[in-house]
Amino acid sequence: MQSDLWDRSIMSNSGKKLTQKLKKNLPVTGPQAPTLYELMQWYCLNTNTHGCRRIVVSKGRLRRWIWIVLTLIAVALIFWQCALLLMTYYSISASITVTFQKLVYPAVTICNLNPYSYSKIKDRLATLEKTTNQTLKKIYGFTEPLIRSKRDLDINDENSTEDIFLKQIPLFRLESIKGNQLVVSDLKTKKRTQMSGKVIQRDAGSVQDSGNMVGFKLCDANNSSDCTIFTFSSGVNAIQEWYRLHYNNILAKISMEDKIAMGYKADELIVTCLFDGLSCDARNFTLFHHPLYGNCYTFNSAERGNLLVSSMGGAEYGLKVVLYIDEDEYNPYLSTAAGAKILVHDQDEYPFIEDLGTELETGTETSIGMQLTESTKLSDPYSDCTIDGSDISVENLYNKKYTLQICLNSCFQREMVRSCGCAHYDQPLPNGAKYCNYEEYPNWIYCYVKLYKQFVQEELGCQSTCRESCSFKEWTLTRSLAKWPSLNSEEWMLRVLSWELGEKLNKNLTKNDLGNLNIFYQDLNSRSISESPTYNIVTLLSNFGGQLGLWMSCSMVCVLEIVEVFFIDSFWVILRQKWHKLCNWWKNRKENEIEEIPDITVPAMAGHNNPLCVDHPICLGEDDPPTFHSALQLPQAQDCRVPRTPPPKYNTLRIQSAFHLETIDSDEDVERF
Repeated sequence: MQSDLWDRSIMSNSGKKLTQKLKKNLPVTGPQAPTLYELMQWYCLNTNTHGCRRIVVSKGRLRRWIWIVLTLIAVALIFWQCALLLMTYYSISASITVTFQKLVYPAVTICNLNPYSYSKIKDRLATLEKTTNQTLKKIYGFTEPLIRSKRDLDINDENSTEDIFLKQIPLFRLESIKGNQLVVSDLKTKKRTQMSGKVIQRDAGSVQDSGNMVGFKLCDANNSSDCTIFTFSSGVNAIQEWYRLHYNNILAKISMEDKIAMGYKADELIVTCLFDGLSCDARNFTLFHHPLYGNCYTFNSAERGNLLVSSMGGAEYGLKVVLYIDEDEYNPYLSTAAGAKILVHDQDEYPFIEDLGTELETGTETSIGMQLTESTKLSDPYSDCTIDGSDISVENLYNKKYTLQICLNSCFQREMVRSCGCAHYDQPLPNGAKYCNYEEYPNWIYCYVKLYKQFVQEELGCQSTCRESCSFKEWTLTRSLAKWPSLNSEEWMLRVLSWELGEKLNKNLTKNDLGNLNIFYQDLNSRSISESPTYNIVTLLSNFGGQLGLWMSCSMVCVLEIVEVFFIDSFWVILRQKWHKLCNWWKNRKENEIEEIPDITVPAMAGHNNPLCVDHPICLGEDDPPTFHSALQLPQAQDCRVPRTPPPKYNTLRIQSAFHLETIDSDEDVERF
């Protein structure tokens, strides 16, 4: 028994030493390494990166630490230089190209500053105009009628004028202001009353107690205590703002067909027309109805099919038109300036005349020279511009080419419908929505004012959602003016134009009723501004390789090797260690459960040496062989009287035995033993 234990001890010690020699002499590669330390040691010995190899093979602690510091500095420089390369890769450069070629003539939209002929819309605005006229008389004490005789509708009879507009939006003259407390003059009783509310001053000027300020008050229809007072240092601005609020409310209830009928026709607005030296007329213009400017007309619109091309540059090869303004038909409270408004734009773009238009004076010749510039920007990841707006969550309500202005207006209109329940008249109508009016939505004006304030302060999220378009066309305009017609030509020109207008003209034509427009390409040179990446992917990889070779003597294969060892192999080593720990924990848990099972004590029986052999046929000396069932219940005690054959020594059958004997012979420790 002791010899067996002795042999086993010798074999165990020699096996451990053999395993240690194998680990020391045989190379351990990749995830086969048992620890991260051995994996890193193998990597440093076999990598082509010289710095890592020098850390392991260097003799002496000082030399080894020097190589560690140098290697870390090199790695830091690589990360720094590569970061600079990435930043340069995502930078852009702009290139300008000037070409000379025939250019497509842009779309030119022309609008009269007065949207509707007063003679056609006066029945719908008569009450509002009389109320405005009487309010001005009460505030400023005018004694003369403010409306010309042909428009007078019993304006001197104050009782005939309904005060519904003043009830909806009170208009007053400000006497004094202290904080949110105001002293105002009531227009009916002419008595001073106090008014409280949040004060917003809409134009520049200091607040004084001079009594020359005018304002109006807006309150929430559902909460009368929630009010905002708008004050103006000029009564002109106050009256116009108050008038437009009611004006939009009235137009919101008029159908599109009626609004087109009340506006100016093409042959009424356009008297003469020339393009590229050839005659044209009103049939070359396309109707476009604008919410603020009524009937507008677009020359060279995409709806007419083939677009016109400018064959030459210069004033003689552009568009020349004479416009009939008809100042007598102007609304005095809506249009305080007389003339026309024009806008040069691409055929696919929506004409935002109110924001980008250029005004044309009457009695003058306005010459506008154009210069085309086409700009193209790079999209993601170089900038946040959008190609066609399809990646923006805001629906395009204009059915035109995407622009930033279209997106902002569409976003605001959607918020208007969601918050106020109706759409504002200035912008297109979303599906399923209605334009705001007092009868159906009595609170829409106050809701609109608060919502627009949030929009300007970027609280609605429209500015962060909408993005600039990546490509757009821009026409740079150079404007010049001249007196037109001259004194010598005024008489005969006015007579000829009066004859051409014929029945459309019911008065003596004057030069203040006409405007002359000449718009043309200065030359056929077009500028193209495009963005291109400073680096391409080939240059970026080349620079990466140069930095790696300069600081670490690395190639792309070395980089792949680093990825394999530090990410893949290290992951498997850590995973295998965790798995072994889990297996050992599970094994120990099972062993503890087995040890906790209590032993069952069997009482000893007289006449038997082995208590476990009680009543067994073999233990009792019976000659009958055991059955299969009884064989399974053979006792395991050593003191049973049944003769047993000892188990063979399986160690003698193993190949390890022979190998073990050779190892013992070669091991010095075993020889000494």
